[in-house]
Amino acid sequence: MRNLSLITLFVLVLTVAAFGQTVERTHDIVPEDYFTQVFLSDVDVSPDGKLTAFVDYRWDEEYDRRSRDLWVVDNTTKETLRLTFDPRNEVNPQWTPDSKQLYFVGHYKLANATEPPYDGSAQVWRINADGTELTPITRIPDGIYDFQLSADGKTIYYTRTKEHLIDEWKSLRSQYKNSLVFGHGIYEVSELWKLSLVDWRSDLLLDPTLHIHEFAVSPDESQIVMITTVDGESVTGEGWSNVRMLTTKTGEFTLLPDKIFREDAHCPHGWLGGLTWTDDGARFAFTVDFDGYPSEILVADVSGGAKNVKMKQLIRPDEASCSGGLSWQPGTHNLGFKADLRARQRVCVINTDDGSSKTLTPGDVVIDGYSFIGNKGALLAIQSTTTYYQDLIYWDRKGKQERLTHLNPQVDTWKLPQISIFSWIGADGDTVQGKLELPPDYDGEGNLPLLVSLHGGPTDADRYSFLLWMYGHAAYAAKGYAMLAPNYRGSTGYGDDFLTDLIGHENNWDVIDIMTGVDALIEQGIVDPERMGVTGWSNGGFLTNCLIASNRFKAASSGAGVLDMAVQVLEEDTPGHVINYMEGLPWEKPEEYQAASPLYGFHDGITTNVLIHCGENDPRVPVTHAKGLHRMLTRYLGVNCELVIYPGAGHNLTKYSQRLAKVRWDHAWFDKYVLGEE
Repeated sequence: MRNLSLITLFVLVLTVAAFGQTVERTHDIVPEDYFTQVFLSDVDVSPDGKLTAFVDYRWDEEYDRRSRDLWVVDNTTKETLRLTFDPRNEVNPQWTPDSKQLYFVGHYKLANATEPPYDGSAQVWRINADGTELTPITRIPDGIYDFQLSADGKTIYYTRTKEHLIDEWKSLRSQYKNSLVFGHGIYEVSELWKLSLVDWRSDLLLDPTLHIHEFAVSPDESQIVMITTVDGESVTGEGWSNVRMLTTKTGEFTLLPDKIFREDAHCPHGWLGGLTWTDDGARFAFTVDFDGYPSEILVADVSGGAKNVKMKQLIRPDEASCSGGLSWQPGTHNLGFKADLRARQRVCVINTDDGSSKTLTPGDVVIDGYSFIGNKGALLAIQSTTTYYQDLIYWDRKGKQERLTHLNPQVDTWKLPQISIFSWIGADGDTVQGKLELPPDYDGEGNLPLLVSLHGGPTDADRYSFLLWMYGHAAYAAKGYAMLAPNYRGSTGYGDDFLTDLIGHENNWDVIDIMTGVDALIEQGIVDPERMGVTGWSNGGFLTNCLIASNRFKAASSGAGVLDMAVQVLEEDTPGHVINYMEGLPWEKPEEYQAASPLYGFHDGITTNVLIHCGENDPRVPVTHAKGLHRMLTRYLGVNCELVIYPGAGHNLTKYSQRLAKVRWDHAWFDKYVLGEE
């Protein structure tokens, strides 16, 4: 047997499932199993610490989408209770101070209803923690955009959108707005409202000509901080967004200084988000996310008033990448966040007074969401490991964990892939890692077919946990493939230099990192070099487009992938992404744009069999790239190629039928051209 020291050996046929049950693993994972899974979000512990609210979402074949419902779990007995059953979505649960009720956003629709709250629009609802007395709170025409329950539970604040026409050419724009489309000038802006839950009085607090992407009300309701732009379009958040503060007593609306996250930042194209206040209202925090650069955490001290706000940037421990999840420990100035480090994702806290930090969830875990219990460090987390995906885990203040839910019992019967972290030497002699999945029964004998699965971003990572997903994870190992998910140059969790090294080197260092990983698997005798495929979506699709010209892969599945960087900066909704990586605009860096574009690497011909996927209405990677790639390959290069366009879809496939079609096309494609099956 070959040396498999880097591989986690399979735990044979038996596993001890949650709650002490022993289940035999007899089921071979198939692609359709993906749609049987329950996923979690929006975890929130009640103020008394006894209950945890969460949202579960699952696929619904009948309605051809995912539906989200509200649940609670008793943190002591582990009993779960489903509160809502609507086939639409219930999200954003917020507890009342007495822990007896939850407010949330629902989208209820009754047959023939044309008026809110039963017309399917987003409205605020209330429900008891035992599932009784579902009550509509708002009845806003066209629905709300966002809401927050006040700390004392007596008021809700919400935003709603409206149309705003700028003054220049206003008359003509108004005359033709329903028959013509304009490049700018008709904007989606916001109103900010206050609704008393005592006397049910509604007050309009703010009616600016701005869009409020996000807002947070201070605990004493004296200040409301918000992230605003001129419009609701994505591109306006990329460097044109700012932080403003409303003083509720005076109505003063203050623009806060932005030098620290604009002029002094890595680049001017940062996205702002994650607003959250300390319990004493002295500070609030938010993140600035960049394409190609580390996300940063900023804390604003407002003790001197709105006109004397002082901001500072926190030092991230061990250069861990911040992947959101900002939350203050109750009653403290300790700020929690999701820390992405070497394919693990943990909860860390930073003391914003002295800068010290601590990891609250150590070990090989991936945390997708969490909520603090008290101020000592205990928390509830949405957690995944190599044997399960997303359950609620209780962590005490000493770092001991206990599993509270078991929402996917069917996984206990699945033959899981052997999952490990695989390391190799990549571009510039640096160590690169990736997630390696091997078949459940692989014993080290025989070379396996390989599927390389490339994550998006690229400012993201494939993490060390079990995952049955539409991009290849788990399902291909079950069919006898090895699957490598490289965390190539530009991925998060491996230090700031590893992240920023990709700037100016796309379609170069990332490609070298990937292919040296493939070569390492071949050298170790794990992979058959004559049976290899590559797949990816978004930036993974771009990299797939880069790799098809290597002709080392028998088959490729390119999803929502860029073909030409100049086209991308012209059409996508986040052009700062391209500007960052190219380090300039097309006329400033024409050679860099061409070097990074897969289109200009097809000169030696292509033998790879290429399957192309894209959403018809994708604003992030417009369909132009997919159509252009299909034309170049089929008309001019004679490549065996198929193009699949998903009607009405954006950057993500949100319909059950479309995801199933994508998965089935991929499996048929790779089985035919990699495995040689008819």
